[in-house]
Amino acid sequence: MEITLDKLLASRDRRVELQQKLREKHPNLTLMCLTVIMPGNVKRNLSSIIVSQAAVNAILNRLEGNIVEIITRDLETGYEAYFVTSLSQYDAKKTACGIEDNHPLGRLFDIDIFDNDGLPVKRETVGFAPRRCLMCDNEARYCMRNRTHTPQELNVKIQEMIDAYVQQL
Repeated sequence: MEITLDKLLASRDRRVELQQKLREKHPNLTLMCLTVIMPGNVKRNLSSIIVSQAAVNAILNRLEGNIVEIITRDLETGYEAYFVTSLSQYDAKKTACGIEDNHPLGRLFDIDIFDNDGLPVKRETVGFAPRRCLMCDNEARYCMRNRTHTPQELNVKIQEMIDAYVQQL
């Protein structure tokens, strides 16, 4: 199902509201939010389900024993998962970056950690380099901003990554 920009923006607003509620409910704990990177107008399909389940499993394995609450939402605008953890923001961000950088599908995971003001903790804060583009060695934000690669090119690369991952299961 194709998603309109209005639906995507409304979903983002609801995500921010839920993040705020979770931070208020657990003021002394750390919030981790997972979304799946899927370019284009289709955010929920077999590929995104495979990626989201791989991401959730990786996070559960790494946060073992440090999870206070989990909320998952399988929406037409994309999969979302929220983990409230007893890890510090610093340790949670290091964990998230490790997953993103080392899991075979980690480049398709967007794992955000939020500070006390609700702002995402940057990778550079915990000693990690900015994320790299899926297609080339530039910083991902550079290629996204400049639309260096077409959605079709990105989708082919993403499907290759998912196919390779499924083959090794």
